[in-house]
Amino acid sequence: MQSLKLPFAIPRSLFRFFSFGLAPFRDARDYQILFLSVFLLLGVSTRDWSLKPIAIALTFVTCWLTQICMISIFPPATPQKNERWLSLKSATITALGLSLLLRSDSYGAIACASFLAIASKFIFRTNGKHWFNPANFGIVVVLLLDSFVWNNHAWVSNGQWGEDSLYALVFLGLGGIVLKKVGRWDTSVMFLVAYSLLEGLRNLWLGWTWDVLAHRLTSGSLLLFALFMITDPRSIPNAKVARLIWAVAIAVLAFIFRNVFFNSDAMFYALFLISPLTVLCDRLWNAPRFQWLPKRYSTFLSN
Repeated sequence: MQSLKLPFAIPRSLFRFFSFGLAPFRDARDYQILFLSVFLLLGVSTRDWSLKPIAIALTFVTCWLTQICMISIFPPATPQKNERWLSLKSATITALGLSLLLRSDSYGAIACASFLAIASKFIFRTNGKHWFNPANFGIVVVLLLDSFVWNNHAWVSNGQWGEDSLYALVFLGLGGIVLKKVGRWDTSVMFLVAYSLLEGLRNLWLGWTWDVLAHRLTSGSLLLFALFMITDPRSIPNAKVARLIWAVAIAVLAFIFRNVFFNSDAMFYALFLISPLTVLCDRLWNAPRFQWLPKRYSTFLSN
């Protein structure tokens, strides 16, 4: 399909970037940005969150500026034209994830989480692939700082979506489209199956009714985590068998943290601790590395 022509002149250096934007959804990140934006608007408009517009703006600006600065300090081995601008898509996804999950009454904590999330991609990486999901890294580090440096300034609002089945269907429907584009549906399915099985066995052992289990498994935060956070193709194993093992490990650790140590942020800590094993998994199981864009656009790969 031919690119649309603009009715005005643009600099030659930016033409290919703009021609990309006029043919949307070639890049799987476009779907993530669209649907995460829908979730953010849906949450703010229907769940009555106490989320300030200034906090959202600060998150986005910090993520974007950090991305531009870090890609200048740590340029890729084979830099390409417009890579700095195309990489802002990844920064936007991180900003949306932080806005959806992280809450704080301190703008400093929000800025800190945003900066650390993006910086982690460039500091903790091997062979051009980062160890951690950026949003997860920013959230967990700020939560740890909250425990040892400041008090009651940052938290994850796990109950913000409630257990409404309508939201669960929205998450599953839109999340399924993204997973189809990214090709990492196996990771989400394995995590949800393993975690549901563990919760189901515990529910049966305790003699609870099944509606208790249904409430725990239809949490919007759980589905957001399973469909968008642990499926980041740039921070999970490349090989399918490695991803399945990796997903089960996260489910088991999250189950232990939640039901043994009664940690409400169990999923995020589990992913944080398991993520560095991605490097080992990629060495044990060799597989092609994921690319955001179709092969004919591979020269525009970015962080």
